[in-house]
Amino acid sequence: MWTAAFTRYFVARAVSVFGDAMLTVAAALAVGRIHGATGVGLVLAAWMLPMLGSILFGGVFADRFGARPLMLGADLVRIVAQGVVAVAFFTGTPSLGLLIACAAVSGAAAAMFQPGVNSIVPLVASDPHKANAVIRTAVAIAEMLGPAAAGLIFAFLGPGPVYAVDAATFAISAVCLAGLRLGEVPRTSSSTIRDLRDGWHGFRARPWIWSVILVWVVYGIFLFGPLIPLGATLVSADLGATAYGWMHSALGAGTVCGGILALRLRPARPLAAGAVAMFAFVLLPLAIALHANLPLLLAAAAVNGLVWAFWSVQWQTSVQTQVPPDLLNRMTSYEVLGSTGSLPIGQALAGPVAAVVGAELVLGSSVLVGVLGCAALLLIPAVRELGRAPAPEPARART
Repeated sequence: MWTAAFTRYFVARAVSVFGDAMLTVAAALAVGRIHGATGVGLVLAAWMLPMLGSILFGGVFADRFGARPLMLGADLVRIVAQGVVAVAFFTGTPSLGLLIACAAVSGAAAAMFQPGVNSIVPLVASDPHKANAVIRTAVAIAEMLGPAAAGLIFAFLGPGPVYAVDAATFAISAVCLAGLRLGEVPRTSSSTIRDLRDGWHGFRARPWIWSVILVWVVYGIFLFGPLIPLGATLVSADLGATAYGWMHSALGAGTVCGGILALRLRPARPLAAGAVAMFAFVLLPLAIALHANLPLLLAAAAVNGLVWAFWSVQWQTSVQTQVPPDLLNRMTSYEVLGSTGSLPIGQALAGPVAAVVGAELVLGSSVLVGVLGCAALLLIPAVRELGRAPAPEPARART
C-alpha cells in the first residue's frame, strides 16, 4: 500500500487536517485576545458559511477539472490567506474585518479541497478499506496534536507564528499534491447546473447514502451539535477545565484505536456493522448528563472515539467503492453538506434550550435520538443489506 503516490497523499491529508485542527484554537486564542468572544464567533462563522455554501460547487469542479488540481489550488489559496493573517499579527493588530475576510477565503478553499478527499483514495491505493483505516488513524492523531501545538506556539511565541505554522502545513500539503501523478480519471464536461442536477439524481438514486445523511442531519441538531457546547459546560463545572482536556485526549486515543480496529475487521455488511457500533457513541453524552466521575467519563469518551472511527472507515470505503468515479466528488459534496450543515443549528440552539429545560435533559434527549437513529439505519434494507464491494482497479499512479 505504501507506494510513492499513497505516501504523498497520506502526508498531504495528515498535515492538512493538522492545519485545520490548529485553526479553531488559533482563532479562539489569537482573535479572542483582541476582539473577544464575539470576534471569535464571527471569524469561525465566516469560515463555516462559505465552506457550506461552496461545497456543492467544489464537487462539480472536482469532477470537471480533477480532484488533485482543485485540492492543490485550495492549498495555495489557504497559504496566502493564513500568511496574510500571520503578517498582520507580526506587524501589528489585525482588524476584525481582515480576520473575517481571510477566514471566509479559507472556508471557500476548504470547500474546494474536501470533495476530492474521497475520490483520490481509490486512485492511489488498491485496498481502499485499509487505506481509509490508516488515514483515519493519522487524522485522529493530527486532530489531537493540532490544537495542542497551536496552544503551545501561542503561549511561547504569540499569534503570528501560530498562523505562520498553519500556512506552512498547507504548503507541505501542496508540495505533496503537486508531486502526485495520477492516471486518467473520468471527468464531466457539461454545464455547472447540469452537473449539480446529475449529482443530485445520483445521490437520490442511492437510498443507502441519503438515508444515512438524513439521519446525520438529525444527529447534527440533536446529538453532535449539543454535545460540544454542553459537554464543555457540564464537565468543566463538575470536574474542572483540566478534566475536559483529558476527555478530549481520551476521545482522540479512542479514535486512534478505532482506526487500528478497522484495519483488522472487514465486515461483510460494513454499514450494518458500523450502525451497530454507533449505538455505543451515546455513552459519552450519557456520562456527561449523569455527571459521571472522571474514570467513567474518560472510558465513555474513548469508546465514543473508537466507534466513530470504525463507522467512518466503513462509510468512506462504501462510498468510494460503490459510487461511480465520475460521480464521486459530487456525491461527496452532497454528503459533506448534509452531514455538517445542521451542526451549526444544533450548536446554536443547545445553549438557549438548555437554559430553559436544563443541559442534562438536552443531553438525555441526545442519547435517545442517537439510539433511535442507529435503530433506523438497521431497519432500512438499503443500509442494512449493503455488502462490501470488491475494490475497484485503481488508476495507475506514476511515482
